Amino acid sequence: MDDTSERPALPRTWRPRVVRMVAYGLGLLIIATMVVLAVILPGDWRFMDRVMLVGLGAAIAAGLHLLARPRLVATEETVTVVNGIRTHVLWWAEIVDVRMPEGEPWPSVDLSDGTTLAVMGIQSADGDRGRAALEEFRLLLRERGEAAEPGRD
Repeated sequence: MDDTSERPALPRTWRPRVVRMVAYGLGLLIIATMVVLAVILPGDWRFMDRVMLVGLGAAIAAGLHLLARPRLVATEETVTVVNGIRTHVLWWAEIVDVRMPEGEPWPSVDLSDGTTLAVMGIQSADGDRGRAALEEFRLLLRERGEAAEPGRD
């Protein structure tokens, strides 16, 4: 956050911590296990079998990377939502509201076209850190989000 104000400094990136640690740790463990297995397998296993075993571990780790990839990036003009596979770049004015009901794993943003979008870059599994990230994003959204309707306060 800025020293001069309560609002976060931009650009600002939020990423889930717990999910990333688990996904990358598990991916590393799986690759290491496959390498050890490839080395200690009996002699009747061919070289290509061993390579494919390590390749299987790498493919599983790549799948786990999709769980660790999500992030939310706020800049002066845009908000970038990176989920497992897709990336969405939104203008601040496109975002109407952000909400995260109790018990939900991550927040969702309501968009001006009537749709909603999951924001997996902030997760409830992070506890207080996740709640603080959501409040920071809400503060930025109040400053930069959709303009208030005429006649409303």
